[in-house]
Amino acid sequence: MPPKTAYHDALGDYFAEHAGISPYNAYTDRPAMLELAGDVDGAKVLDVGCGAGHYAVELLARGAQVVGVDGSRTLLEHARARVGERAEFLLHDLEEPLNFAHDASFDGAVCALVFHHLTHRVQLLRELHRVLRPGGWLLVSTTHPAADWRHFGGSYYADDWVELPLRGSPFSIRFQRMPLEMFLGELLAAGFALERLVEPRPVPRLREVDEAAYTKLQQAPSFLAVRLVRP
Repeated sequence: MPPKTAYHDALGDYFAEHAGISPYNAYTDRPAMLELAGDVDGAKVLDVGCGAGHYAVELLARGAQVVGVDGSRTLLEHARARVGERAEFLLHDLEEPLNFAHDASFDGAVCALVFHHLTHRVQLLRELHRVLRPGGWLLVSTTHPAADWRHFGGSYYADDWVELPLRGSPFSIRFQRMPLEMFLGELLAAGFALERLVEPRPVPRLREVDEAAYTKLQQAPSFLAVRLVRP
């Protein structure tokens, strides 16, 4: 059975197109995460939940060697079409151990807007700690708990699983709400040290594309993004 946490078939096709142009993905989350990555020239990077290869393209352009993993065949087809042979892409259920990777075999890892979809997050974090070399870095982005609180209501401290309809489409995505202390607590308990935390804002060029979205994203947070290091 295909992993429940991945985007399959028509949802995968929708996400592949949407992630390339969305104010949230293309103009807010991805620029912030790439800024957190810094200089990746010569680094071997694991793209965890690589989707349609949008991060792989950017990391390759900056000189990284990229291995992308995702549980969706649909999205990996898009990634290979976008990137070609310049990166290695693997079909892998992120709820399972990263048994394809040796200890200390990566310089860095990117986990963009995937963490909150997963059930076995603690296991994944332990695996990332294992496959990163000492001093290696991990970037994680997730939905902002304040944004989830505003949208779904109830208690800010709720950690329930929710369904979010994707506006303008017949699809929805399922993820777990997490207050800030839960999100950071899981990362730190896995042995990582926090270097930076940012609340991504849209890049200025979004204003020329969609001024309403730019104004909205400047006023209310949508995501959290962190850079951690493996001691």
